[in-house]
Amino acid sequence: MATRGTGHSPANVTKHLKGIDFPAEKQDLLKHAQQMKAEKVVLDEIQKMEDREYGNMADVMKSFGKERSGEESGAASQSAKTKQQTGGQAGQGKSHSRAHH
Repeated sequence: MATRGTGHSPANVTKHLKGIDFPAEKQDLLKHAQQMKAEKVVLDEIQKMEDREYGNMADVMKSFGKERSGEESGAASQSAKTKQQTGGQAGQGKSHSRAHH
């Protein structure tokens, strides 16, 4: 269990899938990662992903994130929406102070 945690990052998965042609099936992802000498933990993470065709690396990462975090990814997108709304309000404040001059 000494290697536990070394392959669990999305960066590690993308590193071992670099150069793969998309669209690609899950089995293609596994085969490519093996050819890139991926650690067992990386292969295990890919193995856990949904057995389907992936259109691009972002699609792979989306599925990878879903497998790892479950509900957490929904919370992250909610946070991004909140930031966008806050940014819009800040812009309104600037135009309001300009009208004051």
